[in-house]
Amino acid sequence: MCLSIKAVVLAVGMSSLATVPISGQRVLTLDSCRSLAVQNNRTLAQSRLKKEMATHTKKAAGTNYLPKISLTAGYVLSGKEISILSDDQKNALRNGGTIVSNSLAEKMQEVVTRFPDLARLLPAFSEPLQQAAAGLNQLGSGVADAFRTDTRNMAMGALLLKQPLYMGGKIRAYDKITRYSENLADLQISADEQETILEVDQAYWQVVSLAHRKRLADKYLATLQKLDADVQKLVGEGFATRSDELQVAVRLNEAEMLQTKVDDGLVLSRMLLCQLCGLPLDSEFSLKEEAQDDIASSIPAAEPDGVEKAYAHRPEIAMLETANNIYGEKVKLVRSDFLPHLSLVGGYAMTYPSVYNSFEKKFRGDWHVGLLLQVPIWNWGEGRHKVRAAEAEARMNQERLYEAREKIELQVTQSRFRLTEAQRKLALAQKSLSKADENVRIATLGYQEGVIPLSDVLLAETGWLEANSNKIDAEIDILLARSLWNKSLGTLTINENN
Repeated sequence: MCLSIKAVVLAVGMSSLATVPISGQRVLTLDSCRSLAVQNNRTLAQSRLKKEMATHTKKAAGTNYLPKISLTAGYVLSGKEISILSDDQKNALRNGGTIVSNSLAEKMQEVVTRFPDLARLLPAFSEPLQQAAAGLNQLGSGVADAFRTDTRNMAMGALLLKQPLYMGGKIRAYDKITRYSENLADLQISADEQETILEVDQAYWQVVSLAHRKRLADKYLATLQKLDADVQKLVGEGFATRSDELQVAVRLNEAEMLQTKVDDGLVLSRMLLCQLCGLPLDSEFSLKEEAQDDIASSIPAAEPDGVEKAYAHRPEIAMLETANNIYGEKVKLVRSDFLPHLSLVGGYAMTYPSVYNSFEKKFRGDWHVGLLLQVPIWNWGEGRHKVRAAEAEARMNQERLYEAREKIELQVTQSRFRLTEAQRKLALAQKSLSKADENVRIATLGYQEGVIPLSDVLLAETGWLEANSNKIDAEIDILLARSLWNKSLGTLTINENN
């Protein structure tokens, strides 16, 4: 019976942690998870839409170099019309014949009074005089009506063209700003991609770590269950004590609790990975590294020139440098508002009533062309203060760039140190595991010979469990350290060689 216990312990201590893949289950790799996350990440989707906005804004800015054509139309209904003649003038025109006729009649009456013999001639002049008065009245009324504007109903339409000739550099500065903004949106996508990939790496290796811990916990539990059964038989045969049975039972309960915690943690970690990859939370899959005995493959050492490489590849540096260019153009944009503006204007305008042939109830128009010059004269120093404020904003962004360089240098140094430390920890963990295997073998032989108590065997197996756990932690730590190292250099990509 002691030989069976030895066989079980040695089998657990020396066997590899191999698993049988589930038939038809989807197998994901780190690269595939990264790719899914980049495709489905909501933050990245927003960044891509911002890039689309920046592209269209840039194209819109380019149109400012071209002439703009606009159509303007309007209609106005008024209660009163504009009158060129006064009411007295209109009355004088409409009654001009009567006034003249009455004046002539008075003069003729004076003549007849002085020369009575001419009285017989008055009837001969009366009818022609009345006809002449009526004709003059009609003519005067026509003249008065001709001066009517009929502006109670007014309408206008104009087709206008404006071509900027010199706008103080505003158009060129705005065009450059939009081009830099588009480049900035590209860099933001790159930065968001690296942040997303780092999140996926952390979730991915967390799942791998817990999957290996689950296999370890299952094997540890199976070992204790077998040991518990064997000890119970030995107790029945009188070769073991009740104390030995209780010791194994306590460790068995601890192993079951450990297995439950690992199972729950693995389920939650898989759900997090599904969320990052845009998969349903209940998706069934396995990861490539779950079936591998050694999680971490050969990891290259940190590069000595990491800081300079980070300056060249980190999107944050490129974004701040691009922002510097934008702020420089903003200074020019602000300054342009206080410089002369010159434009070529032209078009065709129509009005109703028309004024080109007196006031006609017709739509008539004419073309026009000219130059429009706007020169600021005095603004109480507003322009100077606004320009200086824009220059201060540009200098503030330059300070952000200096600060970012310092922080990136610190990040590169820290990530290099972490990667180097993780490599040392992995080497130590591998040595500790080898010693733990040997300790289990010796403890088992000692228990078989009766020179080592069962508690030492349980302690050796606990040490073996801890050594395996430390090895898993060291392997995961070195993989995460590599991701952080590449992130600090700005070279973390989807298809990174794993």
